[in-house]
Amino acid sequence: MPSLQFKGKSFVQNHHLVVPFHELTPVKAKGTSKTASLHDNLIVAGDNLKALKALLPTYHGKVKCIYIDPPYNTGNEHWAYNDAVNSPMMQDWLGKTVDREDLTRHDKWCCMMLPRLKLLREFLTNDGAIFVSIDDNEVHRLRCLMDEVFGEENFVATIIWQKKYSTKADSKFLSESHEFICVYARSIEKLVLNGLIRTEKQKENYKNPDNDSRGEWTSGDLLRMESRDYAIFEIVGPTGTKFFPPKGTSWRFNKDKIDELIRDNRIWFGEDGTARPRLKRFLSEVRETIPAQTFWAFGDVGHSDSAKKELSAIFPDSPEIFATPKPVALIQRIVALATDQNSIVLDAFAGSGTTAQSVLTQNLLDGGSRCFVMVESADFADSLTAERVRRIANGVPGAKNEPLHAGLGGTFSYFKLGRPMQLSAILEGKTLPDFESLARYVFFTATGEEFDAKRIDRKSGFIGESRQFDVFLLYAENADKLKQLALTLDTARALPSVSGKPKLVFAPTKYLDESFLDRLKIKFCQLPFQIYKALDA
Repeated sequence: MPSLQFKGKSFVQNHHLVVPFHELTPVKAKGTSKTASLHDNLIVAGDNLKALKALLPTYHGKVKCIYIDPPYNTGNEHWAYNDAVNSPMMQDWLGKTVDREDLTRHDKWCCMMLPRLKLLREFLTNDGAIFVSIDDNEVHRLRCLMDEVFGEENFVATIIWQKKYSTKADSKFLSESHEFICVYARSIEKLVLNGLIRTEKQKENYKNPDNDSRGEWTSGDLLRMESRDYAIFEIVGPTGTKFFPPKGTSWRFNKDKIDELIRDNRIWFGEDGTARPRLKRFLSEVRETIPAQTFWAFGDVGHSDSAKKELSAIFPDSPEIFATPKPVALIQRIVALATDQNSIVLDAFAGSGTTAQSVLTQNLLDGGSRCFVMVESADFADSLTAERVRRIANGVPGAKNEPLHAGLGGTFSYFKLGRPMQLSAILEGKTLPDFESLARYVFFTATGEEFDAKRIDRKSGFIGESRQFDVFLLYAENADKLKQLALTLDTARALPSVSGKPKLVFAPTKYLDESFLDRLKIKFCQLPFQIYKALDA
């Protein structure tokens, strides 16, 4: 498969693996849940690459739908490359605004996107999908990157969103009125997308002019726009009128099937029996939902102006608070297509928080209990992203939309990116991570499986059960106490047998030889611990 080459690619190819895990620190006052939890609706403030790595132990393989709206790299967005990649060239890029005069802006954009896409893929369920908004500036490069990360065989579609309803009169050549949403599956064989509920307007096409006992119906063309010998024959209508397919066409079915349909009153010849035959389709026999098309008109999913008005209604005191929001209906359609009622939806470029509002709106519509996980790198994560969710949950007084006026409900926990869990800091006893953060880190890096904080037993050191092991962590958040901890004979014998599996024990040191550990079915790993899926089956 051809691949996209760009400056810095060799340095970022595996950068997501060396990004250190960070603590995620709850900020209870900024959330609305009584108890902050990583299993709640979630808003995380901090660099999204680091935040995604920190969230991976909790959400690996559990997210049904990812939507992201990354920088389009128009040259006017004032974004900066901020990944501390070990390369002199890329170190020189750090913190510098990427504008239209930057001759490496496309390279920087690709270097920014590649490790994030690789991490995002790890979050998806096997039947999950990712939706990425983009425009003409980078859509071709995005497709190449996603072919490489997700596999070109997992490409689903490119959706066209009609974002404008009027012509831009000062356009130099053509008035641009659309953007794209690129859709890829984690595994195309397992992907199932929901259909769209048939609208009342669409049902208006179904009538019953002949009082058929099977109810309302509409008619479809009986012609195939190609010539097939077996389907070229004469059809005689109820009045004796003879019909023959025009040259270059043929009927959709062979003669036996057509005769069967006529006997079953499924062919319509018009009210007077002389019209060209058409196939009857009964409303009672069609699916309640219809497949979504790849062209999404602004009349169905909103447009750029409506998105700004939605945000202005929520923040009437700051009408220009965010320049490029997406309309709620647009993201809500994605949520409706790609999730079930208990799904997790992830947005790693949360922006103004439209995805969170879309999830809550869809839950209100169908009684679902979907959760959102939002990550925002900018300093408005609290003042805009989280504040929007606070306001829409309680109700927006000036909103014309009745559910929004009354309040969409829902709570969320707010976390900020904490300290990195680095080898040197733990060795020196500096900035020691809390027990749960370290447990999450060592459990996931060793097993590659989801960590469940509810299973922690601090007294015994048990932190979870993997496919292979009962996992234990002997650790203290105090440097002096940590130096005294070791896997001793008494400690080893006291470890409970939770599932009967062998035990994987993390501790600063051990005073037992390997043969004794083997007899006790214990595998020892010394802290600090810095591997990635070392024990993955």
